[in-house]
Amino acid sequence: MKTLKLTEKDFKKSDGYWSDYMGKTDVSDYDGHVEIEGNLGWVRFDDIMVSGHLWAGAGTGIKAGTGIKTGWGIKAGEGIEAGEGIEAGEGIEAGTGIEAGWDIEAGTGIEAGWDIEAGWGIKAGWGIEAGWDIEAGWGIEAGWGIEAGWGIKAGWDIEAGWGIEAGWGIEAGWGIKAGWGIEAGLSISCKTTLKFNYRIFAGICYWREELDGTEKKITCGKFEGGEVAYGELVETGLSSEPKDDCTELTINGKKYRLVETGEPKCQ
Repeated sequence: MKTLKLTEKDFKKSDGYWSDYMGKTDVSDYDGHVEIEGNLGWVRFDDIMVSGHLWAGAGTGIKAGTGIKTGWGIKAGEGIEAGEGIEAGEGIEAGTGIEAGWDIEAGTGIEAGWDIEAGWGIKAGWGIEAGWDIEAGWGIEAGWGIEAGWGIKAGWDIEAGWGIEAGWGIEAGWGIKAGWGIEAGLSISCKTTLKFNYRIFAGICYWREELDGTEKKITCGKFEGGEVAYGELVETGLSSEPKDDCTELTINGKKYRLVETGEPKCQ
């Protein structure tokens, strides 16, 4: 597969913190790999889609006005940022943060030195790991584990085939599910079902002398499994759990859930 190598001469400094792509080759649908020289700071593309990998050397971040999509992996020495979605057939890795207005999706793992943030969902075939926070407006799903140095927060479900671990708290608008166990330095909360197979620990942080009662709580609508090894379990009931069969749709092979707006419900 051919490789397009981009250097400083392919970019022009903008009025912002980035440099705009000015190269002659169209990268909005490029058949091959794209590799960007290091130490360029942030470089921006209107839209970038490549059939191979997209790499940026140390000291270079990748920014797109719309989306970033690759057949193989995405790797940047600095951050990765897109106004719309970020999608890779293999892994996504950034030295600093990863941020997308829409979904972040990887065939293998997602890893960032700082935050991982998506306006919609975050999904990885393997694990998801961030040095700081992991946050999604919709759901967070990993085939392996989910780990954040700080907090994990999702508007919908948080689901991992292995364990879920956060240095601070874990919060889900809907349910939390782990194939192994769950561990948080502070509280754990979800509005519907909390389910795991082994043990759960909440409020085990070592970096504070004292914790108040709320910071050790494990709050859920319904508790369905495993052992509470540390923390106080509070079950609130499932009255707010979505009940309509029409709350989940599949569009182009991806599942989406509807949010109640007060309009008439589908029949």
